[in-house]
Amino acid sequence: MVLPIEAALAPRGRGVPRLHRRPLWRAAGLLQDLPSWAGTAGALAFLSATILYGVVLGGYGRMVSESLTSAAGFEIAKVELSGQKETSEFEILEALEIQDGASLALFDATAARGRLENIPWIQNVSVQKFYPNTLQVRIAEREAYALWQRGEQLSVIDGDGRVISDDVDGRYANLLMLIGHGAQHRGKEVIDALAKVPELRSRVRAARLVSDRRWDLVLDNGITVRLPETGVERALADVLQMDAENGLLTRDITMVDMRLEDRVVVRLTDEAAVRRKAGVNVIGTKRLRGADT
Repeated sequence: MVLPIEAALAPRGRGVPRLHRRPLWRAAGLLQDLPSWAGTAGALAFLSATILYGVVLGGYGRMVSESLTSAAGFEIAKVELSGQKETSEFEILEALEIQDGASLALFDATAARGRLENIPWIQNVSVQKFYPNTLQVRIAEREAYALWQRGEQLSVIDGDGRVISDDVDGRYANLLMLIGHGAQHRGKEVIDALAKVPELRSRVRAARLVSDRRWDLVLDNGITVRLPETGVERALADVLQMDAENGLLTRDITMVDMRLEDRVVVRLTDEAAVRRKAGVNVIGTKRLRGADT
């Protein structure tokens, strides 16, 4: 029997119509169980991954994330501040660095807290997120403890001697002025001693640290009280008693020296010294023996 030419040329085993053949990838293991739409999904996933990689590589990841989370309702819409007195709202908001459309979910509260604590008036601060859109900032400020003068520079300091501000105005007029380098760290000793004699404290305007050993007090009428290195509280009590008995601090004097244990040395003003030489007795104390110089 002679076969047709077409049949003779056809390879053996390939007589199955192409439309009825099963693709090789479906016959290979688990791939045959994939749904028909798997290829399309894979292509879309690959395309999405490529776009995401490009966004991250181009530095737009943060911006895209901010936009997506803000659009989802997590945009910072309100900032609640509390505790600030000396620190302005502008300083706080500037340190927070909140941009338009910023996302609460992506806001770095720890970094913001660090920036806020760099503001001199702020001692400690709490930065909390309240979803969906509120940032709460609670501030504890340092207390103005004294003024510190060194040369022509005058600053407000806290109880640890740390400079808070160089912007000094009338609000701090009642603070004791500490004068001299090192005085900012030792001011507590003289301020605590003066607190025990409030009648005298109200008249003291400044305390000058001398040779990093002792203090001179400058009163509101210009009189200087020289205090000893030790026994400061006793010396202050003596000054207060002599003033109550003899009006010591209202006399024509420029200086009261309390450094000696057995006597008080008083320096007269120039006018009082002239009267003294003319034979007019201008001063005397009953409690302690004194000497005019």
